[in-house]
Amino acid sequence: MVYTKKHPALLIIGIFMVALGALVDFGLMDGVISYLAIKKHLAEITTLPYIFGSVAIVVGLWHLFGEHKEGHLDYYLSTVAGVVFILLIAMVVRWFAAPFIAVLSKSMGPVMGAKYLHEVFGLNYIVLGILTGIIIVNFFKVPSWAENGVRLSRLGLKTGVVLLGTLYSLAELQQLGALSIVMVGFFVLGSVGLVLWMGARRNIPNSMGGVLSAGMGVCGVSATVAAAPVVQAKSVEIAYTIGTILLWGVGSMFLFPIIGNILNLGHVQFGAWAGTGILNSAQVAGAALAYQPDGIETLKVAEIFNITRVLILPIIVVWLAVWYVKREESAPGVNIAQVAFQKFPVFVVGFLLMFALSSTGIFSPPNHYKGKYFDNDIPAEKLLTEQALTTLKNEQQKVQRAARQAALARLIENKKLMSIEDDNTLRGLINAKVLSKEANAVLKKAHKAVRHTAEKIKKFRQFIVWLFAFGLTGLGMQITFASIKQAGGQPLVIGGVVGTIKAVLSLIVVVLFVHETI
Repeated sequence: MVYTKKHPALLIIGIFMVALGALVDFGLMDGVISYLAIKKHLAEITTLPYIFGSVAIVVGLWHLFGEHKEGHLDYYLSTVAGVVFILLIAMVVRWFAAPFIAVLSKSMGPVMGAKYLHEVFGLNYIVLGILTGIIIVNFFKVPSWAENGVRLSRLGLKTGVVLLGTLYSLAELQQLGALSIVMVGFFVLGSVGLVLWMGARRNIPNSMGGVLSAGMGVCGVSATVAAAPVVQAKSVEIAYTIGTILLWGVGSMFLFPIIGNILNLGHVQFGAWAGTGILNSAQVAGAALAYQPDGIETLKVAEIFNITRVLILPIIVVWLAVWYVKREESAPGVNIAQVAFQKFPVFVVGFLLMFALSSTGIFSPPNHYKGKYFDNDIPAEKLLTEQALTTLKNEQQKVQRAARQAALARLIENKKLMSIEDDNTLRGLINAKVLSKEANAVLKKAHKAVRHTAEKIKKFRQFIVWLFAFGLTGLGMQITFASIKQAGGQPLVIGGVVGTIKAVLSLIVVVLFVHETI
């Protein structure tokens, strides 16, 4: 089969991208850039259109005039049109549509527009990209010449998750690891058990209950695929489960950020909630980036919780195997170890490998924290001012713990933080809310002065953001109304009840016990 379509679309898109880059490069769009306040994206707008536009022109000429024969070259180059199509939409949304909506929202006033319409509803490039994809596939249809490339959007998401491993260090995992294991373990096991219990009460087949419990409890589609052979699930039951996950996940991507903004959750809090309460990795990423579109802290926390959840998958597979055999006397034997190994998501292995490499310092100093590393060799203008030092001195007596007293005294004496240990101790003091807001602001300033972002980390972050923007826009193009309808009656009811309970309870736990510790 020949996949490449003889169509001028890719060539036209390439010419448009290069023209856009040139217009910005020669200053012909300065007025638009100023009006939309997108100078921070100027480097991207003058670089990415040239790169991808040039590739699109070259491959587009081959698409239109080349001889296409069945083979690997034909298959892989046929995907370029779909990839560039998604990238064009992502570029337009990120650089122009989302900023334009932000300008319009703010023009409605600081409360109604800037706060509620824009911030609370999260009308940023991630949400708008997903919505654009959904509109295209359901109302206009994905063009035939782009279909093969649109499927690659999932690869973009998985690659983004893998590369997130480069932004973690043992310093962060020591703080989030135990928390994620406790929270995720409780809610995963509780969700699986609740689905099995409700399934028995509503008399759905054991195979249906088993596969639905894995999908709703662990990690969405990956867990569904892994559990299906263990509980002998039929294809229609797998379709029902995936439909339920899709419907719940799509709603979560939009509702979680709105609720998070209303409650003013911190980045760590929202990341913990999204990573626990939302099912699919792509949906977790979508919600996290929708909540914090111009940063990656929320996404990192959310994916740590998501990865922790996936790591529990082998335990759930064993549980379901034993449960199913006990309930089905005629159940055939299943090689549990083989299923758990073969169906375990490969991207999780990639994430763990990148994390291990990151901890050695190959991407940045090994003690990097939130993508930053400690360095107190700072210029004089970053030292604390006399006014700031006076603020701290006036509140020294409020500090009771000896370690915090000593760290604060060293900071006052040297006008800067002298060690990672002092930095960690004083961040704990900030979280304890012992001092006034003014004093805590001084401590935060001192922290920022000695934490520097590694250049490699900056580049990784930009690349990862674009991978997710590409992947989530393409994900929207794969969410059809027909696939959502596949959820079916009983599975949708059970999945909705369990999903809602998990989301509400995990939110309560996050608000009560999770703090901005990183």
